[in-house]
Amino acid sequence: MSTVTYYVAQPFELTKGGHLVAGQPQQVQTATAAIRRAESLAGKGGAIAFSRTGDLSSGDFEDAVVLKQFGQVPDDVV
Repeated sequence: MSTVTYYVAQPFELTKGGHLVAGQPQQVQTATAAIRRAESLAGKGGAIAFSRTGDLSSGDFEDAVVLKQFGQVPDDVV
């Protein structure tokens, strides 16, 4: 069993129509780095920093854990 935790910053951009659209997620090395990256990406709408832990060999992963949210993020994400 090889458990791993991924840390991700996910930006959301506010369109001209007022909708939030997910941008390109960015994987980083630590929870602190995910929070900092999300904060820097939040300028055009919002961003979220989260982690996911799971077993690489089986592909089973736990639900994402929200580390921090900045600006506007879709309700179904948090």
